[in-house]
Amino acid sequence: MNFETFEPTYEAILADLGFDRDDDERARDVAAELSTPFDLSRFDDWEERTVAVAGGAPCLHEDSEVRIAREADVVVAASTAADVLSEAGVAVDCLVTDLDKNPETAVELTGRGVPVAAHAHGDNVPAVREWLPRFDPDHTLTTTQAAPVGPVRNVGGFTDGDRAAFLADHVGAGRLTFPGWNFDDPDVGPMKARKLEWAGRLLGWLERRRGERFAVLDDRRERIGRELDALLGT
Repeated sequence: MNFETFEPTYEAILADLGFDRDDDERARDVAAELSTPFDLSRFDDWEERTVAVAGGAPCLHEDSEVRIAREADVVVAASTAADVLSEAGVAVDCLVTDLDKNPETAVELTGRGVPVAAHAHGDNVPAVREWLPRFDPDHTLTTTQAAPVGPVRNVGGFTDGDRAAFLADHVGAGRLTFPGWNFDDPDVGPMKARKLEWAGRLLGWLERRRGERFAVLDDRRERIGRELDALLGT
């Protein structure tokens, strides 16, 4: 996914959620000042392998969900999913985070040489300033949802979870699985629920691009398909 392809969808997300692109760009520029280039070829061994994109829903604690992650070749964890899987004895190969819940975990992982994709957006500039300097720069990929600048990349996606899936796709993952996802989590607030709706749409778009069917979308594929047709003009 390149930014030119992603940009119209990004603009639709901003319009729907009431976010300001200028704020995202300011956050991106702060991250660029605190970052060094990250070589995505480090993820070449994900190519054509099964990648589990672990979400942070409570269902990730279930044995059946942990098993999905354990059986994958590569595990990319969104936010606190890294902690849940670690407690279950499942190694994480990459953490994707916007620094809002467990930045200490990201510090620990980069210190052990595990890559962390740290995301800068309009609402988290203080966290970017506080935490990015604590990460080992050799193991930190900084990302943005705005146009990429310098060492800051945009491979698509919006929430931690779908951004992890777009990252896996970008580096050639062969098959994606989705433990720990719940688009209808009753415990999240209204804004988070709307973000989850966008996560579903973005995974539906990724599913189409890959010619794959993600089991996590089975109960909503038809509705997402209609929404995508309207969004993408297809």
